[in-house]
Amino acid sequence: MPYDNDNIFAMILRGELPCIKLYEDDHTLSFMDIMPQADGHALIISKEPAETLHDLSPEGAAACIQTTQKIARAIEAALDVPGTLIMQLNGEGAGQTVPHVHFHVVPTSIGQLRSTPHATNPAQQETLEALAAKIRPHLEGV
Repeated sequence: MPYDNDNIFAMILRGELPCIKLYEDDHTLSFMDIMPQADGHALIISKEPAETLHDLSPEGAAACIQTTQKIARAIEAALDVPGTLIMQLNGEGAGQTVPHVHFHVVPTSIGQLRSTPHATNPAQQETLEALAAKIRPHLEGV
């Protein structure tokens, strides 16, 4: 199936839709999830047009993992949590809701995650902005 250039993440990458940005480099973009499963839930997307992890180039996959590490460390430090759940839902059958490869960094445990369904509860923009403001300083210089 060809890549859908009109998916929400492609539109964010083109600047057609807003996001609460945490980090950006030449290959990736990270921003706050607007329907978080926990406070501080962030997404990392590739700038490469790829629907699943299988569609990414080796360089694109490596860049996503490197950015995911940075974001996870920053969230853990900023929110003083002992760990993060890192997910990559690969394909609709796995629960992927946006057809653009992305990683979730969720400051929670698998047990707690089960009580909050994926992509169901929109957060207040002010709450997301406040969380992003706590996380961003931990990304400076990385």
